Amino acid sequence: MTGAGISAESGIRTFRESGGLWEDHDVMEVASPEGFARNPGLVLEFYNQRRRQLMNAQPNQAHISLVDLESHFETVIITQNIDDLHERAGSTNVLHLHGELLKARSTADPSLVYPWKKDLGIGDTCAAGSQLRPDVVWFGEAVPMLETAARHLVDCAIVLIIGSSMQVYPAASLVSFAPAQAELYYIDPNPAINYELSMRQGLRVIARPATIGVPEIVSMVIESHSELPT
Repeated sequence: MTGAGISAESGIRTFRESGGLWEDHDVMEVASPEGFARNPGLVLEFYNQRRRQLMNAQPNQAHISLVDLESHFETVIITQNIDDLHERAGSTNVLHLHGELLKARSTADPSLVYPWKKDLGIGDTCAAGSQLRPDVVWFGEAVPMLETAARHLVDCAIVLIIGSSMQVYPAASLVSFAPAQAELYYIDPNPAINYELSMRQGLRVIARPATIGVPEIVSMVIESHSELPT
């Protein structure tokens, strides 16, 4: 389970830390259906800026280290991030809880989704003629992939939580679906123990940046769990 912290080390600005994106804009103006209805141009440009930034970013050692897990275990990346850095690093089973920045979807028919790497503007429309919007989950909207993510956690043996504030719900509640016996590691330089984490026995907290903590934990897990199914 990965959050903004893993991509921050690739130069992707985070929403909630000091100097983050929310300080430049009122969150409800740029990341809500109401904000889009009031000023679609502002919202589209906000995400255009993020898309341009993403095109210049590269996966870091934390993203790359997680790819190694696929060679040894059945691995699912459940990310709150809307970037494609996990995929570019080589992870093949990535579930985006909050959507994907490099996709656009119809405002009239959510099933009409398109790859989108350029700027998205007023007048860019779907096949049915409706305005396109970023294919991301805004505040106040349902999280379509939440149930799928929960099903993966129900069957897991090991959970790594990386670079997440563990304060954004409903994503932060997903850890409660993991079996009681599952090993749980929380890697973040400023870990925040929410209610769900406080209820877990044997939680191991690694208060280090993702680029340092993730390679260490991945190596340890691979060495100590060679018996788990691939």
